[in-house]
This record gives sequence, C-alpha cells and structure tokens, in this order.
Amino acid sequence: MSGPNALGGGIGGGAGGLQQIMALRQQIIDRSQLLQQVRTPASGATEAAPEAPANGFTSALKSALDNVNAVQENASKLSEGYDKGEVTDIAKVMLARQEAGVAFEATLQVRNKLLTAYQDIMRMGV
Repeated sequence: MSGPNALGGGIGGGAGGLQQIMALRQQIIDRSQLLQQVRTPASGATEAAPEAPANGFTSALKSALDNVNAVQENASKLSEGYDKGEVTDIAKVMLARQEAGVAFEATLQVRNKLLTAYQDIMRMGV
C-alpha cells in the first residue's frame, strides 16, 4: 500500500492530528502578525492602544501554552496506554508523540524569540 492515502488510512486519527498541527501553525502566524503590529504601531495610536494588543497577546500565549500542554498530555496518555496494552495502534501513539514534539519545539522557538527581544530591549539606552 503506497501513495498519499496510505499514510492517512493506516494512522486512524491522522486527520485530527493534522488539523491540530495546522491550528497551532495558524496560532503562531497570528501571534507573529500581532508582534509585527506591536513593533510598528499606527501613527494615530493613543496611549490606551498598547493595552489591547498586550491583553490579546497574553491570552493568545496562554491559550497556545494550554494547547501544547493538552497535546503533551494526550501523547503521554497514549504512550502509557500502549505500554499497558490498552492501545494497539502504534502509528497513533507515534503520531501523538510527534505532534507533542513539534508543539514543544514551536513553543521553545517562540520563547527564545521573546527572550532575545527582551534582552535587546534591556540593552537599549534610555
């Protein structure tokens, strides 16, 4: 069995996992756009304008971390289930573990960028 449909048919929950990865990707893109907006504010911005993006960014970051946590918990449960013999689909377990790894790596990269930005700001002269 080969071809593009062979993988999707053998995994079972592959479409849902792909949708989760695409949703995480879209969240990262949205956060990147939000960071670009914060970096280059509109010329007519008022004092109150920075609070709205900050709250939006905070809630977006929290929801992304919650999603990563949920993906990691799901992978852990599936791995434990496989170890106990409750889950027999190894492809589903491996896909969940890969999703958790990708989600963690994306979170780590966002953290590194935020830390670099913070350090750059702290180095600026007043």
